[in-house]
Amino acid sequence: MNATAVADEVFDPFVLLHQSVMTRLQMLEAEVERTEEKAHELERSLEALKEHSEEIEVTEKHILNNLKHFSADEIQTVYHDIVDAQLKLERAQDQYEALVTRQAELKDQGQFLRSTSQILLDLQRMHGEESPPSRADGEAQFRDASRQVFQIIEEERMRIARDMHDGPAQSMANLVLQAEILERLLDRNPKQLVAELAEFKNSVRNALEETRQLIFDLRPMTLDDLGLIPTLRKYIKEYGDRYGLTTRFNVVGQERRLPTNLEGVLFRIIQEALTNVHKHARAKTAEVTMNLQPGRVTVVVKDDGQGFDVARTEANLHKNKNLGLLSMRERAELEKGTLEIRSQPGRGTEVKVEIRVDKKS
Repeated sequence: MNATAVADEVFDPFVLLHQSVMTRLQMLEAEVERTEEKAHELERSLEALKEHSEEIEVTEKHILNNLKHFSADEIQTVYHDIVDAQLKLERAQDQYEALVTRQAELKDQGQFLRSTSQILLDLQRMHGEESPPSRADGEAQFRDASRQVFQIIEEERMRIARDMHDGPAQSMANLVLQAEILERLLDRNPKQLVAELAEFKNSVRNALEETRQLIFDLRPMTLDDLGLIPTLRKYIKEYGDRYGLTTRFNVVGQERRLPTNLEGVLFRIIQEALTNVHKHARAKTAEVTMNLQPGRVTVVVKDDGQGFDVARTEANLHKNKNLGLLSMRERAELEKGTLEIRSQPGRGTEVKVEIRVDKKS
């Protein structure tokens, strides 16, 4: 092999992308191993903290039943121990839940990277059967592919940042202001403090709910625990309630779990399709139908909104940076499936994705 051939192989976009994917996969697997070790440590720590908390609760009950036999200092010491134990337990539980969430994310990313690696190998083999591109063409293809991937990632980061700023971050800022008001009322108007505390608790609950909703949108825990269909039932109902749409979810065929990576792909496609309904369709109803057959799964997301010119939109995908449609199509192709969009101005939109499933799954 001469120097030019070696250089062309080095600049083969499939080779470079595959090397990048495998490097990321190795880093991810190392992080999975570290999180598993940390999870085991936290589990042991949680057990110890729970036992300690139970022991202190027994002491608390004993003191409450025999207050006359204990001094104020002894009661105050036990009270501080109880508060300290509760805080440590809550912190440990929060850390453990965050770690479990991170583990699910890492596993999902691992599945995605393994699928990507296999697709790149397949493309590389197909590519090798044809005339290889020149070094300049290979560099250009690689830059285009990388630019599109980074565009999608950056758009997703911007969306998350907007959601965090408009939701939990704003709520937390309001909580700080309310806490300052409560501090002033402590000395000036203790009676009003009680009413303000109730309002403060409601604000905390709302902030917690917003945070949980954001976490659900990023990666629903029920997707791993219960599967795609229960997760969609919850998501579609809450979607309709949130945006004032009439929603329906239909399941045709025998309900069953699908491969983990496929459930994640289908959820993201449905989520993106419904996001488009909310943002662009001006629809009154949205319907999701999932058809489960032994060898394939088909999902149709349909709305009665204003529709659009599909041919014109798809012709200008890159110019308009419509990364939502791009990501749906690429996710479907990642699982060797097909995605079809049918729409006309004034006649609503239908998104149909069909993916073959191993009958053993």
